Amino acid sequence: MKSSARATLAILVAPALLLTACGGGSDPQNSKLTGANAKGQPDVNGDGKVVIGVLSIGDTHDKGFFQSFVDDANTIARSNGWEVRTIDNLKASDAKNQALNLCRQRVDLIAIGSGDLGSALDAAPEPTCKDTNWYLNGGAGQIKQTKYFNQSLDSVNQTLYTAGYAAGLELKEQNATKVGFITGPEEDYAKQAVKAFTKGAQAVVPNAEVISAYTGSFDDAAVNVESFNTMKEKGIKVVYPYLGGATDAVTKKANEAKPLIPALSSGTDRCMDTTVKYEISVVFAPGAFFAAALQRFQKGDLKMGEATRYVIGKDPVPSVKFCNPVGDQAEKITELMKSIGDETFDVDKAVDG
Repeated sequence: MKSSARATLAILVAPALLLTACGGGSDPQNSKLTGANAKGQPDVNGDGKVVIGVLSIGDTHDKGFFQSFVDDANTIARSNGWEVRTIDNLKASDAKNQALNLCRQRVDLIAIGSGDLGSALDAAPEPTCKDTNWYLNGGAGQIKQTKYFNQSLDSVNQTLYTAGYAAGLELKEQNATKVGFITGPEEDYAKQAVKAFTKGAQAVVPNAEVISAYTGSFDDAAVNVESFNTMKEKGIKVVYPYLGGATDAVTKKANEAKPLIPALSSGTDRCMDTTVKYEISVVFAPGAFFAAALQRFQKGDLKMGEATRYVIGKDPVPSVKFCNPVGDQAEKITELMKSIGDETFDVDKAVDG
């Protein structure tokens, strides 16, 4: 699950998200772009109906990161009488072709769930797509902004450092030092996620050891559970399944451990879940950002060529919370997020030096 993909996650966003996300303004670095707001939003092509096309690299039934993207879209679409057409488990090499297919179907907006599928945007200048708007869940901003699309941005350092800090607080409560981090492909975004998480944990427990595993798959339950079992034998006391469809499978095994091994959720608020127990919710679901974009789209205010940056401690999402905090855990995590949001703490410096 990529930081640009985020990088695996279902929360319904309140209208307040739109109003508080950095003032609803564009990223300062991109504010000079002049992409025009298409006339007739949300019926961009003027055919009398509104159709949203969704492209996802992951399983949109994973009960987490990827599913949140379509869940929130479907909720808003139903309330407005729109249609949503979803293509999931999509290979990056096929992203442009599938985007062109959606354009041929005269969709009004193509929403791309992660930067992994950024090549879909190569279709935007094509004549076939001239009456289509574009939205990208851009994560850390690896995809260069152009006049053709709108995107949301967040920071892997902010979210993963805070998640690591929460894990560190949990280690401290147990007087323990080992935490497991399980994710998919060993790519740069995943390595950065592990690095930020480690720095956060060590800010609380200086000798904390993060035992990481790159399994190559966000969704393969068997291979990810196998990694968890190996980590359990090495003595981990907390685990972060930074995954997609395999997230719950790993967490169920953590729930069954004796004593229970606390787990962090991967993208959505799972504190109220009655089937799988999460101790900490790490919320950066793309559906939350997409929901805010769709609210702007509904109002005719989703401007192409602009980006909105979401900041932990300043905006409702991303966020990290303890489901059942002990002692001052809730106060500590809130204090950290506030310091990142008001820039009194330089999290990028803390992670990258």
